[in-house]
Amino acid sequence: MRKSLLVFAAVVLVASLSAHAQNTGNIRYKWYDGQGLMHFSDSLTADAMKYGYDLVNDHGLVVQHVPRQLNAEERAAANKLAAEQAAKQRAAQEIANAETQMLAAYPDEESYKISQQQALDTIDQQIHTTQINLRSQEKALTDLLARAADMENAKTPVPKFLVDNIAQQRGIVTAQRSALQRQQALRVQTVQQQAKQLAHYRELKAAQAQPTE
Repeated sequence: MRKSLLVFAAVVLVASLSAHAQNTGNIRYKWYDGQGLMHFSDSLTADAMKYGYDLVNDHGLVVQHVPRQLNAEERAAANKLAAEQAAKQRAAQEIANAETQMLAAYPDEESYKISQQQALDTIDQQIHTTQINLRSQEKALTDLLARAADMENAKTPVPKFLVDNIAQQRGIVTAQRSALQRQQALRVQTVQQQAKQLAHYRELKAAQAQPTE
């Protein structure tokens, strides 16, 4: 029985080696030049490497294809594309990590809404503080203008320091009003963004709840 198995193994090995020899044979090189003309060679040539070549066995079968060499400009473009793709992959991985952390930090929608409201509360507090400061600065400007008006009514020249103070105070009021507008715009933008974030959160939770096969 053992002798039969050894004979069978030897036959299989011989058949395998024979098939390998038929599939490979003596390798030649085939390539097409810039005019599309086909060339064969027993050795690898510079033109073959320039245009790319096929490894061909004795039966004319292509064993392997080797693409042409890239020039400096093409290599630079290929490296740039590879870098861009790697950057996209890193960005996608960072987003996935952030989403995983978000779901871990806020296991339910109520906790997520609370975090969003806290962000709005912070902006609202900033707006409230700016409004108080603005009213105070506007009152100071009104007082300065009233002093200047009283002097003009009394036919008294308005001193330069008062004129300068009025100009300075106008600048402060203008800056406070601009700050208030930016904060109010930020709140509107935050509300819109939070609506999108909540919708995305719900999508992630729905996907998380689906059974895995």
